[in-house]
Amino acid sequence: MIEVVRPGPLATVQDLGRPGFAHLGVPRSGAADERALRLANRLVGNPEGAACVEFTFGGGSVRFHEDAWVAVTGAPSPMCIDGRAHGTNAPCHVRRGGVLELGTPAHGLRSYLAVRGGITVDPVLGSMSTDLLSGLGPAPLSPGARLPVGPAADLGAITVDVAPVPGMPETPVLRILPGPRADWFTEDAMATLTSAPYQVSPDSNRVGIRLDGPPLARSRGGELGSEGMVTGSVQVPPSGLPIVFLADHPTTGGYPVVAVLAAASVPDAAQLRPGQRVRFRT
Repeated sequence: MIEVVRPGPLATVQDLGRPGFAHLGVPRSGAADERALRLANRLVGNPEGAACVEFTFGGGSVRFHEDAWVAVTGAPSPMCIDGRAHGTNAPCHVRRGGVLELGTPAHGLRSYLAVRGGITVDPVLGSMSTDLLSGLGPAPLSPGARLPVGPAADLGAITVDVAPVPGMPETPVLRILPGPRADWFTEDAMATLTSAPYQVSPDSNRVGIRLDGPPLARSRGGELGSEGMVTGSVQVPPSGLPIVFLADHPTTGGYPVVAVLAAASVPDAAQLRPGQRVRFRT
C-alpha cells in the first residue's frame, strides 16, 4: 500500500488504457506519455503496462507502508526520498514509512511513478486508468488516498542501474502526416502549420493541447458530420487554431482533422507545457 500525501496540481492512476471500445464511445485514455510509463515499469521489473501514478507538473509526495522498489520517469522532476536526493530514470529502494517527494520539473510536464508490483486499483473495462473526459476509472488522487500494490514475488530481477534518456528540447519538433480532411484546407495551410512555431495555450489538458499561432485557412465551408478520432489528431475548429488530441480525447469529433501526429511524436506532445513553443514537420 502507498498513501498519497500530496498529489500536486494533478495526479492520476494510469496504465496503457482501454483499447477496443471506441465503437461504444469509450476513449482509450491511459498514460499520456506511454514511453515514459513503459520505461518506469521496466526499471522496476514490472510488465510494461502495469499501472503507475502520473503526476502533472510534479509537486507530489507519497508514503510507503512497506519496503518498495520505485522508479520515476518522464518530466525530470527533482526527487527526494526521506529528504535525500535521488535521480530519476533509475530504480530506487524506499523503506517502510519512507516518503518520496517530487519537485517541479525543469522541463516537460508529466512524470510517472512505478512501484514494483504495480498499482492494483479496481479496473474498469479492463483498465485502471483515470479518464478525465468520461469519468471512468479511479478519481484523481487526493491527500490520504491509498493505493494497493500488487505482489512482486514472481517478477524478474531488477538488472538496470539507470536508463540514459535524451533531454527534452526547448522547442520540440513533432512529425505529422496528412489528415483525413486535409483537402478541406487551402494548399497553404500545411505550409503554415509546418513553418511558424505555435505556442501551447494554458487551456490544455489530457484531452488535448490547444495551440496559439497562425490560423489555418479552410478551402471549403459547411459542417462536417461527426467522425472517429484517434490520439494525435490535429483538429481545427472554426477559429483556425489547431488542437492536438491526447489520451483522453473524445472518440468522435465534428471538426476537420488536417494532420495526425506520427506515433513516435505523441509522447513528446504529452510533455508540452503551457507557454512552450512547438513546431511541426512532415
